[in-house]
Amino acid sequence: MQVNPEIDILERDIADYSSLLLHIILLDHTTGRNIIWATEDYAQFGEEYGAKKSIQATQITGNYSKVIQPRITKAQTDQISRTRDKAEVFTPSWICNAQNNLIDEAWFGRKNIFNTPRGTSWVAKTKPIVFPNKKGCTWQKYVDAKRMEISCGEAPYLVSRYDTTTGKIIALPSRIGLLDRKLRIVNENTDEESEWFKWTKRAFQSVYAYEFQGDNLLLARENLLYTFIDNVRFKLQRDPTIHELESIATIISWNLWQMDGMTYTIPYGEAKEDSNQLSLFDEGYINGSMEPQNEVFAKLCLIKDWRSKVILEYKSLVKEARP
Repeated sequence: MQVNPEIDILERDIADYSSLLLHIILLDHTTGRNIIWATEDYAQFGEEYGAKKSIQATQITGNYSKVIQPRITKAQTDQISRTRDKAEVFTPSWICNAQNNLIDEAWFGRKNIFNTPRGTSWVAKTKPIVFPNKKGCTWQKYVDAKRMEISCGEAPYLVSRYDTTTGKIIALPSRIGLLDRKLRIVNENTDEESEWFKWTKRAFQSVYAYEFQGDNLLLARENLLYTFIDNVRFKLQRDPTIHELESIATIISWNLWQMDGMTYTIPYGEAKEDSNQLSLFDEGYINGSMEPQNEVFAKLCLIKDWRSKVILEYKSLVKEARP
């Protein structure tokens, strides 16, 4: 199978933008350290590539730039191994589209808002999206509506730069991810650059996902970062600034986090409940850097509610959602 090389984002390219940018993309806000490998698939490269070791920039740049690759570019034997050992199955984009369409059908009250399905493909709508004439159904409310992908892999439900089963690049107007749709709405409803960036950030702040394996999580974060770059080039006809990239990367590194979905901790961590909520302005964080000084807050995975400006233990939200 011929796979488009553009789908493989090289970490050295991110580092070329800014070494801080790659650091942000690798950061685990629960521990204050980098995300961990959480797989033994890279153990042949040495002890520091073990499952419980943090992923370091030096391990995935320079001569190691192609160590982490999207699943579709891996050897068939490796794909089969990860499916067998880790139940890793990537969903075709047409199925992601069909399921995301159901979410929008419930929100808008009508079918096929962004596209019309055609078997294992779809035809994107070209006219601006029309919002229902009823209270609460505004484009701003749509952008702010929270969405989440569990066990996200490379995050095909959030962004669709490429089809994870074919490796084909998907053109920006035809993308079907939940974040892709929000960004389309922002593109259609804003003209002034500062207003566009404000609502683009809010779109990124509204989507969440978690993943166990560090390589998949890194790929998911990169896919969201490059989706931002694609949209800046499309809407603003320029490349993003370093400040813009680092701002979006910070949101991504909070909202796409590493977690064992059974324990609500980082992989191989130990659950320990000591706090349900921590204000961004509490003393547990260093000069606004969001890095926990107290290990108590590093046990259960932390996420950020951007609208209320608080840090939450994810498990507390699960408890609230249960009847």
